[in-house]
Amino acid sequence: MDVRLTGACTVGAVISIDADSPVPPFEQVRTTLAQQMADRTLPVGTRLPTVRALAAELGIAVNTVARAYRELEAAGLVETRGRAGTFVSAAGDQRLSLAQGAASTYAETVRALGIGRAEALEIVAAALR
Repeated sequence: MDVRLTGACTVGAVISIDADSPVPPFEQVRTTLAQQMADRTLPVGTRLPTVRALAAELGIAVNTVARAYRELEAAGLVETRGRAGTFVSAAGDQRLSLAQGAASTYAETVRALGIGRAEALEIVAAALR
């Protein structure tokens, strides 16, 4: 089921829940929202729908959405501002900035060691496995 986030959410984000998937629904919600934050479909400052509203739209339990939101908050991707709601935090931008800094440092190191681009990329690919 595809659900387009509307109402409080000011962008056209879409969440799909695959009932036949071995991945639990809370993880599908968490992963989808995290990916949309990473690719800026959900930019910093976007207010997410309430737990109840999103659960109703997706046809899943309130506790399922609440768990996804809690895990996103624990990861620093969203922040809950009491009655004001849950918002995409700036931490995602900070994570990207830190990753870009680490990549720049790595690139400088491999250049200094005389390692070519192809080999340097192979090293990174192996490290990410």
